[in-house]
Amino acid sequence: MSEAGPKPLRRAYGRRLGRKLSARRRELLAETLPRLCLPSGAIAPAALFPEAADLWLEIGYGGGEHLAWQAERHPEIGFIGCELFQGGVASLVRHVDERGLANIRHAQDGHDVLERLPEAALGRCFLLFPDPWPKYRHWKRRFVRRESLDALARALRPGGEFRFASDDAELAAWTLMHLLAHPAFDWPARGVADWDRRPEDWPETRYERKAIAQGRHPIYLRFLRQG
Repeated sequence: MSEAGPKPLRRAYGRRLGRKLSARRRELLAETLPRLCLPSGAIAPAALFPEAADLWLEIGYGGGEHLAWQAERHPEIGFIGCELFQGGVASLVRHVDERGLANIRHAQDGHDVLERLPEAALGRCFLLFPDPWPKYRHWKRRFVRRESLDALARALRPGGEFRFASDDAELAAWTLMHLLAHPAFDWPARGVADWDRRPEDWPETRYERKAIAQGRHPIYLRFLRQG
């Protein structure tokens, strides 16, 4: 009897459509988004970003503020951003257009990107304020779970970094539990400031400001790929 192959990753979950986009944003999606989209098949970082010193990935970039901020300040890095929500994609495309960013590529599903990346291709991965999926029956929709972390560990180079943030204490605890249990990741925190304060190279997003205004205190976690 032949052995079963690796268990495929579940696809990303989340809403895709929202309010009707403005004419300008529809125009940007039509004209600019096609050149940002990843080609099909295996991802070749050197072909995507011939001059890049490293490759960073953001899964669920929301409105794109963080991704655009990082790309603008690190022109030597190539970025792949993943987002399902059309309004968020349109927002990122606007950032790319207005700031003249040439080092960003877009995809919808972070699981798919991780599967198509070469081993040890990433220097950093961001998962910032994902949907907590608080109902028990929806926990399977959370990105942080063993099979996704296995894929992330394969794609991160030794010493690479995984950054996570949430204003949901239960999701933060879930994430910490899963990362501490995974042999490929190390949590280098040494004190409260390592998870209670946002690092200077980690810009605030609109969602984060909203959470703080509503009395929810975000938690910031950093994990290193052991190797």
